[in-house]
Amino acid sequence: MKNIILIGYRCTGKTSIGEKLSERLGLPFFDTDDLIVEQAGMPISKIVEEGGWDLFRRKEKEAIRGLSSMKKSIIATGGGAFENQENRETLKRNGLFVWLTADAATIIRRMISDEKSRSQRPSLSSDDLYRETTMILKKREPTYRELANFTVDTSGKRIEGIVDDILTFLKHLNPTDCTDK
Repeated sequence: MKNIILIGYRCTGKTSIGEKLSERLGLPFFDTDDLIVEQAGMPISKIVEEGGWDLFRRKEKEAIRGLSSMKKSIIATGGGAFENQENRETLKRNGLFVWLTADAATIIRRMISDEKSRSQRPSLSSDDLYRETTMILKKREPTYRELANFTVDTSGKRIEGIVDDILTFLKHLNPTDCTDK
């Protein structure tokens, strides 16, 4: 079984869904943002404050490179990880991509209510939250679409239902390899 790579914009549910999918499949779960924080010994906001987004993206590339040899794992990536061609190619070798989407209003509502968003997700631009979100979604959508083996809209859905959708997709790919515990 290939790795299941969860892609999508921030606050589309990659971590929450990845954790639940990991639990249901009995596979290890890795979140690239958590690995970066652990390896750097500081929150993402501090990394960006000290070295800008370029430093964060270098650390992200290192984390992804480290995960590339994993097998049968669930991997949640940062929203912008795939702006880098090397990251795309590294994870594509041994991964199926599940694109988690949500409309801009849902994403913004989740960002505002999520403590992790406030403490770890610095702004990506100098625009207001709505303008930034819609602009970056539009910019990244073609890459997400190109990579996606399967897409799930997480707007207004419960985590269990989203995980069920992903498991159904996986069972259609290889019914003997995706047993749900």
